Amino acid sequence: MQNQGSPYGFREGFRDGLPIGLGYLAVSFGFGILAVAAGLQIGETLLISMTNLTSAGQAAGVQILKGALSAGQATLTGLISMVLTQLVINLRYALMGVSLTQRLDDGMTSLKRLFYAMFITDEIYAVAYSKKNRVGARYFSGLAVAPYIGWALGTLLGAVAGHILPDAVTRALGVALYAMFIAIILPPMRTEKGVLACVLLSAGISCILTFVPWFHGLPEGFPVIISAVTAAAAMALMRPLGEEAQAA
Repeated sequence: MQNQGSPYGFREGFRDGLPIGLGYLAVSFGFGILAVAAGLQIGETLLISMTNLTSAGQAAGVQILKGALSAGQATLTGLISMVLTQLVINLRYALMGVSLTQRLDDGMTSLKRLFYAMFITDEIYAVAYSKKNRVGARYFSGLAVAPYIGWALGTLLGAVAGHILPDAVTRALGVALYAMFIAIILPPMRTEKGVLACVLLSAGISCILTFVPWFHGLPEGFPVIISAVTAAAAMALMRPLGEEAQAA
């Protein structure tokens, strides 16, 4: 195993990241439409994508912002809801970052790690971690550039389209972001009973919190937090990873 440096350069990183960038271009188009429909301006929508790089987090955040814009004010409860929602949804990136540190070469200083941590997504992490040798700053720069540009450019195009296209068309195109979420969970749902149960339980809790009148007073974003945390905790107790691995 190499400890001094990485054999991978910027060009190889860019090549590996290009398919990810093309996929992000299509998916973030839906986010751009979603954000504009929620009342955000084009510049605000683009800024969100350029500083976050989290599809699920951005989609949930926009819904909370939509509630704040409808109320005409940003309340303390809304801010707390935003923070907790992002923490729950994006906590996996912290775990990915810790795991990825074991695959970085010696040239990745602490400052560089802090900078490149911003660009960690599910796909970028999977590609970087799958490399046979350690990866460095040059490779990671190439790997991140196409996804970053694709996500920002797709968001910009979607936001512009949301302003000029008819409502019926933008509503149809806005489904693309949610289609991506479904595409992510379907494969593991087919093969792992624990994942299937977790998804169904989370969906059931979300439906209860949405349609039962007693819960209508919950702040925007809290149903997502409650559904995700409750379902994940329940399945962690009922089907721990060890049992899931043995069953597989």
